[in-house]
Amino acid sequence: MTVLALVVAALFVGVVLVGVGDRLRLPWPVLLVLVGTAAAFVPGIDAPDLDPELILPLFLPPLLFATAQRASWSVFRARWRAVLFLAVLLVAVTVAAVGATVTWLIPGIALGSALAVGAAVAPPDPVAVEAVAGPLRMPRRLVGVLQSEGLFNDATALVVFQAAIAATVAGEQPGAETGLLLVWSAVGAVGVGLAAAWLAGQLADRLTDPVAPSALTLVLPFAVYLAADAVEASGVIAVVVAALQMRQRADADDVEQRLTGSAFWNVVEMLVTAAAFALIGLELRAVIEDAGDQLGRMVADAAVVAVVVIAVRAVWMLGALVSVRRRGSPPGTAPRTVAEAAVLTWSGMRGLATLALALALPRVTDDGSPFPFRTELVIIAAGVLVATLVLPGLTLPVLLRVLGVRESEEVGRAAERRLVVRARQAALTELAALDREALGVDDTVGEEVLGELRARFARLGVGEGGTGEAPGDDAADRADYEQRLETLRRRRDQWMRVQSLALAAARREVLAARSEAGVDPEIVDRVLQRLDVRSLASG
Repeated sequence: MTVLALVVAALFVGVVLVGVGDRLRLPWPVLLVLVGTAAAFVPGIDAPDLDPELILPLFLPPLLFATAQRASWSVFRARWRAVLFLAVLLVAVTVAAVGATVTWLIPGIALGSALAVGAAVAPPDPVAVEAVAGPLRMPRRLVGVLQSEGLFNDATALVVFQAAIAATVAGEQPGAETGLLLVWSAVGAVGVGLAAAWLAGQLADRLTDPVAPSALTLVLPFAVYLAADAVEASGVIAVVVAALQMRQRADADDVEQRLTGSAFWNVVEMLVTAAAFALIGLELRAVIEDAGDQLGRMVADAAVVAVVVIAVRAVWMLGALVSVRRRGSPPGTAPRTVAEAAVLTWSGMRGLATLALALALPRVTDDGSPFPFRTELVIIAAGVLVATLVLPGLTLPVLLRVLGVRESEEVGRAAERRLVVRARQAALTELAALDREALGVDDTVGEEVLGELRARFARLGVGEGGTGEAPGDDAADRADYEQRLETLRRRRDQWMRVQSLALAAARREVLAARSEAGVDPEIVDRVLQRLDVRSLASG
């Protein structure tokens, strides 16, 4: 089977699995892992020869960009402690713990190789977390913490991974320069991301085709990732920063572009994930064949590492609970209870980044010899992925129900109603302040006339067919009909102008709320989408 046929088949299977997951109420990333793993054992399907150096640049940038667009700067300003505590410190501790465990399990392995697999299994995946936890009514406070962690922990893991691989390939030991590299990686990436977002924004403002900006955003994450990599900065952080900044500069009047872009990126995220899991899953066949009769021992080692990964996260979350209780519970902090600590522990799902990093291990070192213990390291990473994604993905609903950590639907609806009230008030304020004479609106009795216009417009519709009975043959009847028709047209035009201003004011208010602390970006995007659809329909 050709690579093209494999990709098409993977995309088709991914679409089907999303539908199956919705019907069975199972997370589709879990189904993708199971089906991708099963495909590795199907005879006649040959895995494509993927260059390890291309795996990360191909799959990570679009997935990170898609996920980051659903967050906001205000979320990270409110949760910077959680980002530092989970995305940096927890990753570093997990890398050290896994590295020590692997060194104990595999006598003779180089420290760099052990740390490399530690970096591969350390970061939870934001796409997997959102797909699994989102539909389960997990409190948005917990989901927000997991998303914030997932967007930045790849950066820490990737820096450690690259430093460990470079040392192993060169036959050296990782040194203290890794810390300096991490600092520059973050600082340089922020600069690259901000610059790229500014340039992309300038270009997008000059594009008139509504599809072109979406195409630009598809190219942008790859370009940003490569630009950051060229200056030895973190491509992960650069892509996330670019996505957040592009979302921050959104214009309230970009209705069509926003609707098109949202649908476009939902499709991209699903298809890229499906293709990645399928193609990378097929790569495991060669690894399993290389393992031979040692496969059982390697899987046992993977189980030990998975237990260590989960145990480290559990201890860390208990420490976070103590810290939160000691300094109080500001809005958005988590965990606040032992039950929430257990949920956050069990939600540390590894995903595409773990498998991609493992398969990105080079096949040979600088002297041409095989990379030491590569096969076992890949199997360990794959085992940790299965243990932390498949098991939690299937059991998290039960855990949430047993522990009582579920958010009432009324909480989300109440937050949405508050935002809708703000949008409505902004629209009414705009209507009260508009200059009717300048707009050509000849009704001057304020909200009573606007209410009448609403009622008449609803009865008449937006077409020109709702104008009453057709005129008779009498000239007087025809003249009366033409007069009534002209009045209705004028009323409709007036209402369209007024409604357009009101909806624009409502959109501006909702977008402003997206930058405020404590406001859930998901709820903002939901309300904004409804306003955009109404604006487009009435335009």
